[in-house]
Amino acid sequence: MNEDILQRVQANPKFAELVQKKTSFGWLLSIIMLAIYYGFILVLAFSPATLGASLSGGITTVGIPVGVAIILSAFVLTGIYVRRANSEFDELTQQIVEEAKQ
Repeated sequence: MNEDILQRVQANPKFAELVQKKTSFGWLLSIIMLAIYYGFILVLAFSPATLGASLSGGITTVGIPVGVAIILSAFVLTGIYVRRANSEFDELTQQIVEEAKQ
């Protein structure tokens, strides 16, 4: 019984569409996060004075808000993925499950 349902799910074209969409979207967000993080590291490595510059003459440097922005970007990208997963991906999954039950 379970093997039959598994074969129907895997044969469903919507399943292939779901896998393709989730994979490509996951890679896109991963590449964006890696670009942000490694961009920060490259600026730190090749131009440390840029991130070490003082903000408005105080003791806080440019690197502090940039670092916070990098951390926040991870949360934002996670939120973007969760929102899409809860709408588009869950809808496709429900359709696949309903079709597999028939």
